[in-house]
Amino acid sequence: MAAATPVMSAYARRIVHIGKAGTGQATKMVNQLALAGVTAALAEAFRLAQAEHLDLDKVYEAISGGAAQSWQMDNRWHTMAQERFDFGFAIDWMRKDLGLALDEGRGLGLSFPVAALIDQLYADIQAMGGGRQDTSAILRRLPKRGVR
Repeated sequence: MAAATPVMSAYARRIVHIGKAGTGQATKMVNQLALAGVTAALAEAFRLAQAEHLDLDKVYEAISGGAAQSWQMDNRWHTMAQERFDFGFAIDWMRKDLGLALDEGRGLGLSFPVAALIDQLYADIQAMGGGRQDTSAILRRLPKRGVR
């Protein structure tokens, strides 16, 4: 690990040795499940704010300093408002990762119904041609009823 640290430091801010071979991949699955859930919940909250005709900047200001704060909120709220989904982690890659996590869970006798639903929403966006859009494009799959 010590010999690899200088190389990894060139592209990674945080380096944590989790354990033996394979634990890094399992940790990535854990991360992707958490990320998918946070992103989907953020998109739903965003749609509600739009449907309520709230000032999106003020809503962000009000909630981003509290318990709802997340990296996703800080980095995607404003781009979601602009319907810009052309950067970040692509849906194609997230579906691959969610597939691995869902398969791993099944192998362990676990089910992840939230992740399975999010995976389906991402599959719908892929079918609409959005596979290279970042994961916050899940917003595109939520109805705009009541949104101006």
